[in-house]
Amino acid sequence: MVSFVATPIGNLKDITLRALETLKNADVIFCEDTRHTIKLLNAYDVKKPLYACHKFNETEAANKILEASRRGEHVVVVSDAGTPVVSDPGNIVCKILRQANEPYTLLPGASAFVAALVLSALPADRFAFIGFLPDKNSEKKKLLEKYKDVDLTLAFHSAPQDVDKDIRAMFEVFGDRNAAAVREITKIHEEAANFRLADGLPGEKRGEYVLVVEGAAEKESPLNSLSEKEHIQHYMAAGLDKKEALKRAAKDRGVSKSELYPFAIDL
Repeated sequence: MVSFVATPIGNLKDITLRALETLKNADVIFCEDTRHTIKLLNAYDVKKPLYACHKFNETEAANKILEASRRGEHVVVVSDAGTPVVSDPGNIVCKILRQANEPYTLLPGASAFVAALVLSALPADRFAFIGFLPDKNSEKKKLLEKYKDVDLTLAFHSAPQDVDKDIRAMFEVFGDRNAAAVREITKIHEEAANFRLADGLPGEKRGEYVLVVEGAAEKESPLNSLSEKEHIQHYMAAGLDKKEALKRAAKDRGVSKSELYPFAIDL
């Protein structure tokens, strides 16, 4: 059996009881960086064999995980912080396990972008997590262009040395928008700074960041430039009955059907 286990993103007390129990009962633990994970294990007196599973050896590690699981061992997979696979190694492991029909599960826990979304105070009812942007500015902008007209709050991971470049690229592609830079989540110096993309983020950049950016404003229908009556007539001329034409026009204009009804009485 293979268990992917979410670990704290800062404060070690954010480990779940179930995660601790699973780590203590594991036969072997695969982690992104053994030097990092050993600190967590030492804090809770967990002593288990540790092996590396990172982006440079993930396929090799995945096959070892599969073999160990087939031998009946309980294998635990963790990343340095947060939920494995989400902007961390683990996706190749999942793919190989699924292809081999080997069962695995996830013990949920901390996730930086979810915490940042809450701390940003930006709309959280619908959002998209994009992760890290490419290093090259041209590739950065190319990726951002895909989300330029998406009316969802967007969340990005950003290393401190990339924050200013990432924000500049977002402004050049998205235009000016509300945003928030959230860092040191769950730690002593946790901070959520709201700003405008046009202004950039002032101050020295320290710690890992999650940049949260408001989505694109809903584009107004060009039909809204017509009079109310002409708007309804446009849809009727396209073959819709008056009831459906009224409904479509009301949706375009962001008003109720009853507000437009007087304009349709004599149509």
